[in-house]
Amino acid sequence: MKILVYSARSYDQQFLEKANQENLCIFHFTEAQLKPDSVVMAKNFDAVCCFVNDDLSKTVLERLASFGIRLVLLRCTGFNNVDLECAEKLNITVMRVAKYSPYSVAEFTVGLMLNLNRKIHRAYNRVKEENFLLDGLLGFDMHGKTVGILGTGKIGTVVGRILSQGFGMRVLAHDMVENPEVKEYGGTYVKLDELLKLSDIVTLHLPLTPDTYHLINEERLAMMKKGAMLINTSRGAIIDTRALIESLRSKHLGAAGLDVYEEEGDIFYKNLSGQIIDDEVFLLLLTFPNVIVTGHQAYFTKEALTHIAETTIKNVKDFLANRSNENVLVANKVLRNL
Repeated sequence: MKILVYSARSYDQQFLEKANQENLCIFHFTEAQLKPDSVVMAKNFDAVCCFVNDDLSKTVLERLASFGIRLVLLRCTGFNNVDLECAEKLNITVMRVAKYSPYSVAEFTVGLMLNLNRKIHRAYNRVKEENFLLDGLLGFDMHGKTVGILGTGKIGTVVGRILSQGFGMRVLAHDMVENPEVKEYGGTYVKLDELLKLSDIVTLHLPLTPDTYHLINEERLAMMKKGAMLINTSRGAIIDTRALIESLRSKHLGAAGLDVYEEEGDIFYKNLSGQIIDDEVFLLLLTFPNVIVTGHQAYFTKEALTHIAETTIKNVKDFLANRSNENVLVANKVLRNL
């Protein structure tokens, strides 16, 4: 099967080619994002392989279908960038990576908490300038504090276990479906408003759906404890960024660690160091000393990339054998994707 891999970096090529031991796939790699103006590149291919910020809207899917493409492979778990109803009408099968190492994102999440709390990023820059003063670097013991986890799928559950068993934190959780593993390590399910009011740290591990879009808005940010920390390693649009900035500016929110951003599509996974970024909201975020922004890298470990590549090859095998699996996406079906 001849597959065009969009948004491909050198590491994507490395791991996909390593997983393709049976030479089932003939991969062609491009750094271009899949968009209406780049979809023509997929002509004469059998399938496309895409990532989190590729455009799989109705317009793009119709063009892919006109080229005879019947398979879209997602190298990710989330699928909010895909018009699944349109894909079904066009008889295009969409397959994702339903799960990969939850430890990759969970451990990065805790790393953001530690970095923000103990101001490690600021201390590093000071020492580089031979400034060894501790003023402004005061943190707090995470032991005994309360963390609120929104979304207790695989990743959120691992985060809770690390913080409960490793740090001695009290864990509050909120989700539509309660996970018994959370209760096993002492976590307690509460209503969303209660979680926001009681938590010293709130961390998000939810899929992006119409129900979670801007879930963390002006009203809910105001509910949070004064000085609380907010972490997001799931999807950027779960947070209303403008409301977040106002909460930071008013000094109500104490800190924010963001590995995702709601308008990241034209920014992340690119080297823009020699260019002017014209997203004023994003630039404003970067001015806060109590905010850390990273470029959607929480998943980025050897173990996760290996599993993503191997699952992608398995998806191709199953598609060619006309077998369904857990990675096939169906419109209007509720799926837990974290």
